[in-house]
Amino acid sequence: MAQRLSCTRTTELDKFIEDQLVPDTRFRAEVTAAIDVVCAFLRERCFRGADHKVKVSKVVKGGSFGKGIELKGRSDANLVVFFSNLTSFEDQLKRKREFTQEIKKHLCTLQQEKKFQLQFEIQDEQWPNSQGLNFKLRSPELQQEVEFDVLPAYDILGDVEINHRPDPEIYGRLIRVCTSLGLEGEFSICFTELQRNFLKDRPPRLKNLIRLVKHWYQLCKEKLREPLPPQYALELLTVYAWEHGSRALDFNTARGFRTVLELVTNYSHLRIYWRVYYDLPDREVSKYLLRQLGKDRPVILDPTDPTRNVAGGNPLGWWLLAGEAKAWLEYPCVRNCEKSPVRSWPVLAEAEEPQECILL
Repeated sequence: MAQRLSCTRTTELDKFIEDQLVPDTRFRAEVTAAIDVVCAFLRERCFRGADHKVKVSKVVKGGSFGKGIELKGRSDANLVVFFSNLTSFEDQLKRKREFTQEIKKHLCTLQQEKKFQLQFEIQDEQWPNSQGLNFKLRSPELQQEVEFDVLPAYDILGDVEINHRPDPEIYGRLIRVCTSLGLEGEFSICFTELQRNFLKDRPPRLKNLIRLVKHWYQLCKEKLREPLPPQYALELLTVYAWEHGSRALDFNTARGFRTVLELVTNYSHLRIYWRVYYDLPDREVSKYLLRQLGKDRPVILDPTDPTRNVAGGNPLGWWLLAGEAKAWLEYPCVRNCEKSPVRSWPVLAEAEEPQECILL
């Protein structure tokens, strides 16, 4: 598939995405049905016989599957299980293993009940002391699978509506805990619903562009075999490129792809953030945001968690990825028939200066 993308002409990119990257409708429906069974089990049955009272407040589908940007073949997702018994970020940190082990024990029971059309495989049951838990839903017939991480979390947000904007005090608490423990980004799963909502209702064409960028990223990962920046950073970079360069529901895919590749080559200047869920009027958030944006670049702040710089900590990985992006700028998929470069969107590598933040 690597050769096919690199040789695909700009006029054929949309067909390539539809044929090669968009998951099979039937498989997605079967995964959704299976996950509904798992979620109902976690909410209603999983902790029924537990020694101490445990209450699941909600189970949220996150990751690529929850956002609707999963790739055909194999993709990753997560199920975040929110517990009313967890009453603080510190509590989540302390009891994560305990709750994970309890979920693992009962999911093995669900696995034996064989209620699924798809193959349901718990991946790490052979390691009883493992703190992680993941399972696969696989269709041998369609040769597609989704791997889910199951993650226990503190339900700090409560009921979340689609345009929900958290109380600034929630971010104040998050900032204080993360800075005092030195664990910035540790509790981002608590904001999974907001991460999902940030992408869930985006235009289908933008989601397909994200799929294309993710596929390119996977090709680079297979070739380089070195730790690269997280895939989530590339997802956010693609959203940023579209927001600042197009915002059209119908756009030229090659232009969008080339814009993202150019931004990757310019990684050392990236400073990107959003004001969707946290903003500047709150003084504590404002001061922290300014410190985050002043760190060594690249900076791409999670739009739902200001403590998480998804682009930080791996300059070598960015350098390697930028080298690949530079090479791909010469490929037919981002060049016109006469081999001239497709015109990219006029997008700066950094968001506007947060003037309100500086004035505080």
